[in-house]
Amino acid sequence: MSTLSDLVLAQGRSSAEDVEWLHMLLADSQLLADLAFADIVIWVPTASGSFIAVAHSRPSSAATLFYRDFVGQSIKQEWRKQVTDCFESGRIIESSAPDWYEETPTRVRAVPVARRLSPTEKVNADAPIAVITRHTNLGEARTPSRQELTFNDCASDLFEMIAAGDFPDLGAPTGPRRGAPRASDGLMRLDVDGTVTFASPNALSAFNRIGFDEELEGESLAEVTTHLLPGTLTVDESLPLVVTGRAPWRTDIENKGVTISLRAIPLRSRGDRIGAIVLCRDVSELRHQEQELITKDATIREIHHRVKNNLQTVASLLRIQARRTHSEEARNALSQAMRRVAAIAVVHDTLSEGLNQNVDFDEVFQRVLLLVTEVASSHNTTVRPTSTGTFGNLPSEYATPLALALTELVTNAVEHGLNGRDGDVAITANRTDDVLSVQVRDNGAGLPEGKVGSGLGTQIVRTLIQGELGGTIDWHTLMGSGTEVTIEVPLRWVAKN
Repeated sequence: MSTLSDLVLAQGRSSAEDVEWLHMLLADSQLLADLAFADIVIWVPTASGSFIAVAHSRPSSAATLFYRDFVGQSIKQEWRKQVTDCFESGRIIESSAPDWYEETPTRVRAVPVARRLSPTEKVNADAPIAVITRHTNLGEARTPSRQELTFNDCASDLFEMIAAGDFPDLGAPTGPRRGAPRASDGLMRLDVDGTVTFASPNALSAFNRIGFDEELEGESLAEVTTHLLPGTLTVDESLPLVVTGRAPWRTDIENKGVTISLRAIPLRSRGDRIGAIVLCRDVSELRHQEQELITKDATIREIHHRVKNNLQTVASLLRIQARRTHSEEARNALSQAMRRVAAIAVVHDTLSEGLNQNVDFDEVFQRVLLLVTEVASSHNTTVRPTSTGTFGNLPSEYATPLALALTELVTNAVEHGLNGRDGDVAITANRTDDVLSVQVRDNGAGLPEGKVGSGLGTQIVRTLIQGELGGTIDWHTLMGSGTEVTIEVPLRWVAKN
């Protein structure tokens, strides 16, 4: 299924700003469907003068009318005139008679979507950018409850605001939708003074859990909240604006070990504030899980930091030992071991700075290349390393063996390929969705008769690339032009990002 952006832009009549506005509206389309007890469909105009559905939300508070999704479909003929009149006039248009859909009587309301140009000025785009249709099932004949009537009133107010460009609110801060309160979790209706005129049973239950055991209706939500948070040292600065319904923000209140998330939606009529909807949800378990994750992340980062420190200590000990030994062979072996340990330490150092177990391997490799300078200086030569392409983000399971393998390859290029001469070492990375390919090339003398080395470094590279990463490695000698080593690592276990 195509995304909203793809569908809207494919019609050629909407701008990037229109798409952004529709995305904000889509984020609250489920709320609209739940409040209206109706299916909600968003239509955008096409180049041919028709309309195409780009979003469809079904109510969780009532049975859906449409069991098949409308997204990507052209508008049905029976709704086209009503939606066209709404789009051209910029006014909300009700169906004049019941609309029948698969032998079910429905009522259709078409609402123009006006886009506000600025969060500070009440100026809209010259014409609507889309139309919302609200499809209400008239087949379930029953007396609506007070909650249903209030929900419908709230929905009507929001549809009026959509037509006027007052909703969504450009002043609302963006944030994660996870844990956001929904209409079914608890809803309160406030008047312009912040007094609760309606509280759903779930809203009352939520406040009972944090210590309020009276009726919410008729009470000032700001005063109720103040009494529930006595002696609290840290209070969210947005709390007063949320509980009075003056700003479209979210905040949390906590008491007796229970956390309630609140979201305020100011209601406006002709630009004037007439009250607010306040949604609430018990998110105690969610916040507890988030705190546990934060603690675990901090612990893992601390472990990586300590491993890095220990590896650096080992590398320092190997360096000291190498300086004190009188055997040239032992000194070279200890120096190589020191560089290998240091390369692993770089990966752990990078992991200790992030919030997940993926690392930016381009940053890691640039730090690994610094080891080349040390190798070159020990051979009294000048090496010009260059790196092109991108490695991208890699999980630690890939990063550690790859960093160690590339350290060996670059070191071999300096020590054996250039063999004490000034020269170049070029590293080229090419990443696709399936494979990471890396070439390490020097302009030295090349391998004797094209033979691959059999030393410890070569064995380490083979073990890491072929054994741990399941990749392939190829040594290729161009006579007189140096050596080129190509490794390819499959990325089948790496999450696409």
